Amino acid sequence: MKKRSRAVMALTNLALALIVVALGAVCFLPAVSPASEIDSRVRYRGTSEDGVSLMFNVYWGTEEVLSILDILDEYDAKATFFLGGSWADDNVACVREIARRGQEIGSHGYFHKEHDKLSLQENLDEIRTSAEFLKLASGRDITLFAPPSGAYNADTLTAAESLGLSTVMWSKDTIDWRDKDESLCFTRATKDVKGGDLILMHPMEHTVKALPRILNYYRDHGLRAIAVGENLGQK
Repeated sequence: MKKRSRAVMALTNLALALIVVALGAVCFLPAVSPASEIDSRVRYRGTSEDGVSLMFNVYWGTEEVLSILDILDEYDAKATFFLGGSWADDNVACVREIARRGQEIGSHGYFHKEHDKLSLQENLDEIRTSAEFLKLASGRDITLFAPPSGAYNADTLTAAESLGLSTVMWSKDTIDWRDKDESLCFTRATKDVKGGDLILMHPMEHTVKALPRILNYYRDHGLRAIAVGENLGQK
């Protein structure tokens, strides 16, 4: 009886060992996920060796936008303003001023929706409405789309591509909308910064205050503030 019990136990242990080996092998197989396929269609960085791009996502802060434009002019710097369509509709004069100053305009959707929860048709409607209005208001072709909150799915990317827009995220986030701190904004926009970085910002009072220091830092370290389109090699 004891011999039989030992034999059963040995077989059980062998079976468990085989399961563990099989699971281990699975764990080391290359992961193939929809997310990795989606990410390959999104631009998180540019290609410029010495160019850094400030991305201002705008759904508020008209006065701050105008102040940012003045500072960019002073430093002969370029940036990209990703404008929400509903904001732009209420601030057409500001949209035109951004374009007149030679700054780049991209789409940030129309109603700040969570695009990862939208169907293909809903993504198309949201992005198309924004891009068409921005082109009408600014007189510029719109070629870039930054999804609100960084939320997107495969349908978002397909919709943007079908409309001729590249989907852009960021390599550095100042989180200035949450942490209303000038020093933090400066640090997050400059720490370990290098050519090709896309830096997310918003039209906030403390961001405006930090902007001259940020642009001085770039200049002192041999970096140029350029539009996202140039950083991506579109221009």
